Amino acid sequence: MINTLGTRLSVILATWFGVGRIPVAPGTFGSLAAVVCAVPLIGLGGTPALAFAAAFVSLLGIPISSHAEKTMQRKDPGCIVIDEVAGQWIALLPAAPNLTSYAIAFTAFRTFDILKPGPVGWADRSLGKGLGIMADDIIAGGLAAAVVALLGPFLPPIIRFF
Repeated sequence: MINTLGTRLSVILATWFGVGRIPVAPGTFGSLAAVVCAVPLIGLGGTPALAFAAAFVSLLGIPISSHAEKTMQRKDPGCIVIDEVAGQWIALLPAAPNLTSYAIAFTAFRTFDILKPGPVGWADRSLGKGLGIMADDIIAGGLAAAVVALLGPFLPPIIRFF
């Protein structure tokens, strides 16, 4: 029973409560769900709360996604989107709480995650299991965060969230 419950829980978390099961563009929907979840996190505890959540999900995602991958018997299945959540939250860390900054963070993260330049591609190709699933998105999130930090001061806010 505990093993079955653990298996179910790992799949639920790995698919970010089922978002990863959306049949079209699960990674994009996982990233979008991450942005939606980030708004109340930031509203309640600011950037430190988001940073803590990103670190927690990044570390938790390694064994969770590894277990889910084993359960699904597929290497890095697209429905595992906990990695997108961690990476997207990292990308949002330097973002101002407005629609413009969030859109840049979302777009930059998805671009790095899809194109997999340099270290993102290396992590995707070279690391295995849960670490491999999580690492490329964590790196993509860091690169996207750099883009947000560089562009942020030059962009006027359109709609403030807080």
